[in-house]
Amino acid sequence: MNAQSSVDLINPDRRQLLNTAAMGVVAAGMASLFPIHPAAGSPSNAIRPFHVNIPDDDLIDLRQRLAGTRWPDSEIVTDQSQGVKLATMQQLVRYWQTDYDWRRVEARLNALQQFVTEIDGVDIHFIHAPSKHDNALPMIVTHGWPGSIIEQLKIIDRLTNPTVYGASASDAFDLVIPSIPGYGFSGKPMTIGWDPVRIARAWIVLMKRLGYSRFVAQGGDWGNAITEQMALQAPPELIGIHTNMPATVPADIAKALQPGGTAPVGLSIEEQNAYNQLDDFYKHGLGYALEMANRPQTLYGIVDSPAGLASWILDHDARSGELIARVFDGKSEGLTRDDILDNITLYWLTNTAISSARLYWENKLAFFEPKHVSIPVAVSVFPDEIYAAPRSWTERAYPKLIHYNRLNKGGHFAAWEQPELFCAEMRTAFRSLRRST
Repeated sequence: MNAQSSVDLINPDRRQLLNTAAMGVVAAGMASLFPIHPAAGSPSNAIRPFHVNIPDDDLIDLRQRLAGTRWPDSEIVTDQSQGVKLATMQQLVRYWQTDYDWRRVEARLNALQQFVTEIDGVDIHFIHAPSKHDNALPMIVTHGWPGSIIEQLKIIDRLTNPTVYGASASDAFDLVIPSIPGYGFSGKPMTIGWDPVRIARAWIVLMKRLGYSRFVAQGGDWGNAITEQMALQAPPELIGIHTNMPATVPADIAKALQPGGTAPVGLSIEEQNAYNQLDDFYKHGLGYALEMANRPQTLYGIVDSPAGLASWILDHDARSGELIARVFDGKSEGLTRDDILDNITLYWLTNTAISSARLYWENKLAFFEPKHVSIPVAVSVFPDEIYAAPRSWTERAYPKLIHYNRLNKGGHFAAWEQPELFCAEMRTAFRSLRRST
């Protein structure tokens, strides 16, 4: 990874002075519980500005590799049951090689406040987007796989600057959007143990290091697993969480979904739909996760071939794959060709295909089963998610459920694909917690 970061050069004496002054302000009381600017730390916990600058040679190499792609024979079925279709991949590679412009998204990233700070021996990259509005609610938002911070770019202005989008200043958020260790511009752990539990601890450290005394957390996919672990660690600063991919599957349903299990009877329409979605995913859509959970280092091909990486990422879940195929076939969808390639290119340029896959190997949690979260939880259900969690399962999984809503469109990459709906959900979901603080 060839991105460059500039180091915070505040000297230790000056830093100590700033720390002392900041503590004095807190002790005296503040108009807002939610500070806008990162607090300067000591050298061991310094927050360093970060700037993306990918060398031209890396982009030239990418285009050359795309031009040299060795293609397989076409699939011998008309649907996607054998995987990502050859026509989709050839359309993607053609656009990626000839028309795609990485510098556009690089400039977009560099227009934001980006930082790196070391936590538990690993550099954590994050976007910090404070609101101009007083008493904005701090929220840490965590991506998943095969996503990245690219997923959240469309929600930043909508949530930090709500009045521009017809919402109230009282609904404003301060956003912290980190890259999971091993993903994007964060460091790659060189020791084992970086599972969702450990990442959750790091996120709590990060929010405290930024000076936040009250905050909420949001996530889907791995972001949900990490966010729920933050809730289970119960730092007093964390007042609630939101998820768009909740862990709600009851034990009897989880047992029925195992090989040799018996399909349950007496389910409601919502529950039966969720069961059918999960059954299909376990039988036909889980292969990527099984390989990464068992043998992530074996995936050399997706590090050596950008076309191979793209096909691996596109085959995450059936409905997202179908949407992306339509995009490269010229249809108008919630995502664009550039959206999709911004994310894939980030994986390629940072060489994080395998380091990101190791999170599956590290994880020991049952992904969809309830974790007994006891703090306030808000849930948004998008219909094309891997499974659409029924209200009945959700109420049992989260005893302090403060918001539940089923949306009429959107899938696994909700913030990315449907940012307007997603942001409306964030404002509604946490409104009661703002009043309580």
